[in-house]
Amino acid sequence: MSPIKSNTLSAFALLVLAGCSATLQAQVSTPKAAITTPLVIVKKAPVSENDLKRWSHLDLVKDTIAGMSVDRAYAELLQGKTGKKVIVGIVDSGVDIEHEDLKGMVWTNPKEIPGNGIDDDKNGFIDDINGWNFLGDAVHENLEMTRVVKKGDDGSAEYKNALAQYEEKSKKLLQDKQQVDYLLDVHNTIKKALNKTTYKLEDLSTITSTDEKIVLSKNIMTQIFTNAGPTFDPEEELEAYREQVYDQFNYNLNKDFDGRKVVGDNPEDIKNTKYGNNVVFGPDKEKALHGTHVAGIIAQVRGNNLGGDGVANNVEILTVRAVPDGDEYDKDIALAIRYAVDNGAKVINGSFGKSFSPHKEWVYEAIKYAAKKDVLIVHAAGNDGYNIDETKNINYPNDSQDNIKEFADNVITIGAINKEYGQNVIAGFSNFGKINVDVFAPGEEIYATVPNNKYKYLQGTSMASPNAAGVAALIRSYYPKLKASQVKHILMESGVALPSMVVLGENPDPSQKPVPVSSAESSKTAKMVNAYNALLMAEKMSKK
Repeated sequence: MSPIKSNTLSAFALLVLAGCSATLQAQVSTPKAAITTPLVIVKKAPVSENDLKRWSHLDLVKDTIAGMSVDRAYAELLQGKTGKKVIVGIVDSGVDIEHEDLKGMVWTNPKEIPGNGIDDDKNGFIDDINGWNFLGDAVHENLEMTRVVKKGDDGSAEYKNALAQYEEKSKKLLQDKQQVDYLLDVHNTIKKALNKTTYKLEDLSTITSTDEKIVLSKNIMTQIFTNAGPTFDPEEELEAYREQVYDQFNYNLNKDFDGRKVVGDNPEDIKNTKYGNNVVFGPDKEKALHGTHVAGIIAQVRGNNLGGDGVANNVEILTVRAVPDGDEYDKDIALAIRYAVDNGAKVINGSFGKSFSPHKEWVYEAIKYAAKKDVLIVHAAGNDGYNIDETKNINYPNDSQDNIKEFADNVITIGAINKEYGQNVIAGFSNFGKINVDVFAPGEEIYATVPNNKYKYLQGTSMASPNAAGVAALIRSYYPKLKASQVKHILMESGVALPSMVVLGENPDPSQKPVPVSSAESSKTAKMVNAYNALLMAEKMSKK
């Protein structure tokens, strides 16, 4: 499903999260030199609210949190240096470009005169001042497997695979619906018992009723709070869960729903490019939550005491709305990549993905086009907890037509980690694969901008990807002579090593302890992105 959603379901579906070791082993960096000698790190607990909001910026040695050492990089490596402005393309659900914490960080087309109804720069897009919206007024969409099934049985293996997955997903959706309805009933029982709409873990202890339903509801919510962490808001999170499940019923898996008809194009014709509009947050700004959060991770203003901090301090966000609530069309993604490239983006973030891609060759050609123009594409690995090296689990778009050999060297695929370094540092929802996942970055409990001057914690490889993209933008800003492929390999090779043994994927049976495997199975590098080490390596490479 796209955009790759924050993994709300795991807090409810699993109810048990694995703990992490108090003694941690890591490869870390010291001032002005990256070292590879393992050091013993003792985890601090609990994490303060301020540290939680910024944990992805913290340092494993200094803060004992598995962040990207962004603060350390600014303090020790970038102090007094001036970088070059870098345009970062955000191909997503749209961005609230009017957000208070993104002001001054939004790209403006210098060749276009606002509001005159003329294509001043003659690029085919009228009044594209801050980017382009390829979805027009569309918001909801089918999954690609639904679209394949709707087209009918053509005897292809793709159809048979799509039908099998569609039926399996539909069956699971019925279970999810039963679960969300049950949990909403539990939540409403607690609200009535407490006589309040919102409540926290400590409020549950004040419930003294002997009513069997209330006691059971109290126990369930206590367990959910314990597993979900201090940022859990039952009213907000359960509503998000309900919306996610019911959107699948009403739109994503509904074969009678046609979300494309309001766009007015032919999605099967790549040459039909005259569609969409210049409203980059779409018809409903609240539905641009995902893209706004992604943009904030990269570019929200640092040090202004609003919300969180962005990774990169000298970027402009170019918005390309191409990812609906459902699966994106290959045509939109291909044109979105080309649009971002043609308007000067040097880094493109893609926090989306799907398991079927009928016109993947269009996207492959766009990726190759970006490579020729020296543009790095940073892509989220996906949130299914799968090994995407396996043919049945391919996550599109990718950069290998056979799922093995890359046809371009400008795409980097990012998995997600949490803040607690140890065997469980890789997020359970994160996809993995020693061929098709390159490196990991912070993706759990990430605090960033959401529409209408708000902020929120979200999680997913959708959040890990822009964290890595932010570091890529830093490198391209301060070392602009380095090529996209060089930046990719710096992010991979300079990372901090994962523990030697890690747990991969969701634990299918919470009653059984998950079995760790070699971290070499996790990705090409078995590393986590580190801004400090990356900038050290960039400095060395730029002098060659």
